[in-house]
Amino acid sequence: MTLRSILFGGATIEGFIANLGCAALRVYVGFAVAFNHGINKLPPSESFISGVQNMGFPMPEAFAMVAAVSEFAGGLLLALGLLTRHAAFFILATMFVAGFIRHASDPFGGGKELAITFAFCAMMFIAIGSGKFALDALVHRRQV
Repeated sequence: MTLRSILFGGATIEGFIANLGCAALRVYVGFAVAFNHGINKLPPSESFISGVQNMGFPMPEAFAMVAAVSEFAGGLLLALGLLTRHAAFFILATMFVAGFIRHASDPFGGGKELAITFAFCAMMFIAIGSGKFALDALVHRRQV
């Protein structure tokens, strides 16, 4: 057994680096969404619920809770690489609302730019999955 086979498991160095980059982005985005956005909304404050109501959502308390949990739990799951595509879908939904509804009248920058950036990252993880260095990869490896 060579050091290369231990480190790369038969994959190319380029594949290893691509998976490492995917993992780094997934962990960063997941923790940023969870701990800079989601955790601050749990439990939903009256001002957050009011903001959800002002955007026209019915049952603003429920939608505020769903948004907060989507960001916090979705961010944690994304960072861990567990249920990655599902977590990314919920992050995409909340970031779409944040970027294109909540911050619709804002200039590009600040909240709008960040929400759209997170939305595009979520779309990427929906498309490609978690990568090799994730709990999803361990779960799927055991099922085979």
